[in-house]
Amino acid sequence: MAAPSHSKLLRVGLIQNGQIVEEHHVRRESVTIGHDARNTIVLPASDDRPARFSVFEHQGHQFLLVINESMKGRVNLGSSDVDFDALRSQGLASRRGDLYVLPLQETARGKVELGDATLFFQFVAPPAEEARPLMPSDIRVSRWKTMDRVFFGILAASLLVHFSGAAIILSAEAPKEQELALDQLDDRFVRAIIPQRPIEAVKPAAPGPTEAPKEDPKPTEPKDGAEKPASEKPASAAAAERHAEMVKKVSDKGLLKMLGSKGSGTGAFQDVLGNASGGNDIVAALQGAGGVGVATEAAVGKGNTPRGGGTGTVTGIGELGTQGGGKVDLGTKKEVEVKGRVQDSTPEVDSSDVDRDALARYVRARKGAIQSCYEKELKRNPNLKGKVVVRFSITPSGRVGDFDIDENTLGSEAVASCIRAAIRGWVFPFKPESAATVSYPFVFSPTG
Repeated sequence: MAAPSHSKLLRVGLIQNGQIVEEHHVRRESVTIGHDARNTIVLPASDDRPARFSVFEHQGHQFLLVINESMKGRVNLGSSDVDFDALRSQGLASRRGDLYVLPLQETARGKVELGDATLFFQFVAPPAEEARPLMPSDIRVSRWKTMDRVFFGILAASLLVHFSGAAIILSAEAPKEQELALDQLDDRFVRAIIPQRPIEAVKPAAPGPTEAPKEDPKPTEPKDGAEKPASEKPASAAAAERHAEMVKKVSDKGLLKMLGSKGSGTGAFQDVLGNASGGNDIVAALQGAGGVGVATEAAVGKGNTPRGGGTGTVTGIGELGTQGGGKVDLGTKKEVEVKGRVQDSTPEVDSSDVDRDALARYVRARKGAIQSCYEKELKRNPNLKGKVVVRFSITPSGRVGDFDIDENTLGSEAVASCIRAAIRGWVFPFKPESAATVSYPFVFSPTG
């Protein structure tokens, strides 16, 4: 039998007390009856009627009438009216378990008796679609006439300029930055890092309490125009001249230029210090530099009392020269292995949807993460031991919901936080209807 053309709607109505109280027009949806609020037609609860029963089903572009053994009614198949008993006895309706199914043509109509109510059905032509109202042509306005042309012109020009500039910048080559050598940097950075110390005048020594100040003999004054010898110049003036000469010599080179100077044996360090390889040459090179002193054996004196327990001697810088690279044995780093034991008991579960033994096996398979949390803190405190009782809930999706620490005699918040992070990442194989609360104890102790 060819499937009918799907051009009509199925009209289904409910008649009570001789009046149509409810009516539906369906195109492809199934029609259900019963006292469940999700049905197409809701009826009062009855013992001989299920909560949800599909009377009309839509399959393969055709509606099917579905009835059971106790339903009463009639259907017009085009040539004659047939009651439901004849449909069941004559085999006009195909059997599907305890139900009978009858395909309906677009000419079929009938009724289904439901006790105090009657359900009628028939196929009707769909209502004609209403014509879309149109405004008269003389008052219709196009979008071009209502558009703000000045605004859109400025917007288009701005977008064109910005995108063109961005395209030019992206297509242009990036400028190459000139790299400066270390000796080309300005010396102002050195002066900002190492400020110059002011020159301090030499203070005359104060005379002792028992000694009277001695009067120095007055030197013979030279004649006018004659220059005083260098040995007769004041000590402060000589020190100032040596300091100024050193500052000028170093400032001409600059610290960064001295460090970055190139060449083999002709750098700035050699210009200032000379070919110095021992302590005596360094002393001679730094002679007169303010604020810097180099201790030598002659300066300290051989006759002075040696320090360091009475057996030490003074050693010059030249004798401390080190040749080659030394080797220092620092030993090997050894990490003490610490082991801990984790014992668990039977958990407490307040839901029958979660098997306690299966839950215990699931946790024991992942007890390594709990033991790792304990052994991490056991390295810091070898005497760490105690009991931690955690309480968490398993949601219907199998994940961990609420989490809390009921008991912590271990006294370590770090272990409790680590256990919380480990358990929150578990996904249990249980799917309870509502959240199930679990209380799980862990006992920690070192293995010795």
